[in-house]
Amino acid sequence: MKNALGLLSLLVIVAALAVVPLFGLRALVQDLFMVLCLLVLALNWNMLAGFAGLVSVGQQLFVGVGAYVMFAAAILWGLDPLTGGLIGGLVAMVLSVPVAFFVFRLNGAYFAIGTWAVADIARLSFSQWQALGGGTGTALPRGAARDMPGVQLLREVLGVSPAAAVDMLTYWLALGLVVAMLVASWIFLRSRMGLGLQAVRDNPVAARSVGVDPVRLKALVFLLTAFATGLCGALIFIQTGRISPDAAFSVIDWTAFVIFIVVIGGIGTLPGPIIGVLVFYGLQRLLSDYGTVYLIVLGMIGIVVMLFARRGLWGGFTQWTGVNLLPLEHAPPKRPDTGIRRNTRSVHGE
Repeated sequence: MKNALGLLSLLVIVAALAVVPLFGLRALVQDLFMVLCLLVLALNWNMLAGFAGLVSVGQQLFVGVGAYVMFAAAILWGLDPLTGGLIGGLVAMVLSVPVAFFVFRLNGAYFAIGTWAVADIARLSFSQWQALGGGTGTALPRGAARDMPGVQLLREVLGVSPAAAVDMLTYWLALGLVVAMLVASWIFLRSRMGLGLQAVRDNPVAARSVGVDPVRLKALVFLLTAFATGLCGALIFIQTGRISPDAAFSVIDWTAFVIFIVVIGGIGTLPGPIIGVLVFYGLQRLLSDYGTVYLIVLGMIGIVVMLFARRGLWGGFTQWTGVNLLPLEHAPPKRPDTGIRRNTRSVHGE
C-alpha cells in the first residue's frame, strides 16, 4: 500500500512539473530545466557508480561531446539543434567504446583518474576546433533554436514568444528524459541483467561463478549512460545557446555537483538522486550569493552525510519509515496452503 501511494505521488509530481511552463515565470522554467538536466546526469552517474561499481569522474566528456556535436550539426551541417542533439548522443555512445577499452583496464581510483584524464584530453582537443570558436567557443546561429520542430506549434497554440516557446520545448524534453531514465532504469534493474549487474557490484567473484559476465554488463551500462549523458549535454546547450570548452567539459558543473547530488540523496537507489537534486537546488538558491562559502557548505554537508548517513537521505528515510518508491527487489512468491499440515494433525488425532 505504501509503495502504491509512493508511485502515485511520483505521478502527481510529474504532472505538476509538466504544467509549470504554462503558468510559471520564464526564470522558474529555466531554473527547473537545469534541475531536471542535473537529475538526468545524476541518474546516469548513479547507474554507473551505484549499480555497476564504476566511479567515473569524467562524465563531463560525454556532456561536452554531445553538446559540441550538436553545435557542429547546426553550424556546419545546417541541421536543426534537436536532430544535432540526437546525433551528439549517438557520437558520445560511439566514443565511449574506445574510452571503455582504455579505462576498463584500470580499477578503483585509477579508473576514476583515467576517466578524468580522458575528459580533459577531449577538452583540450575541442579547444583547437577553430570552426567552432576554438578556446573561446561560439554561439548557435541566429534563429536556429526557433526553427526546431515544435517551436512554431507552441507559438501558435499558446501565443507565446519564440524564446518562451524554446524554453517550454527544452523543458518538456528534459522532463521526458527524466521519466524515460527512471522507467528504463527500474525495468532494467529488475531484469535478469540488472540483477546480475548488482551481483557484480556486491561480489564479482560470486557473480562470475554463476555465469555472470561482469565486463559485458559494465560495458553495456557505460555505453547506454554515455548516450543519455550526451543527449542531456546537447539539450543543456540548446537552451544556453552558447558553448565553450571550459563550460562544456566542466568537471565541477557536470560531475562534482552530480556526485554530490547522488551521495546526498542515496547512492544505489533510484529515488535518491531525486531527493539529492532537490536538496542541491535549495542550497544553491540559498547560498549562491556567498561565493566560495557556497562550495564549502556543499563539501561539509557531503562529508557529514558520508560519515553518518552512508545510505544517503533516502536510504535513511526508507529504513525509518519502510516506504520504498521504485523498489528493485522482487516480492518472494507466497507458498500455497496445501493443507498437508492440517491433514497430518488429523492423522495423529490432534
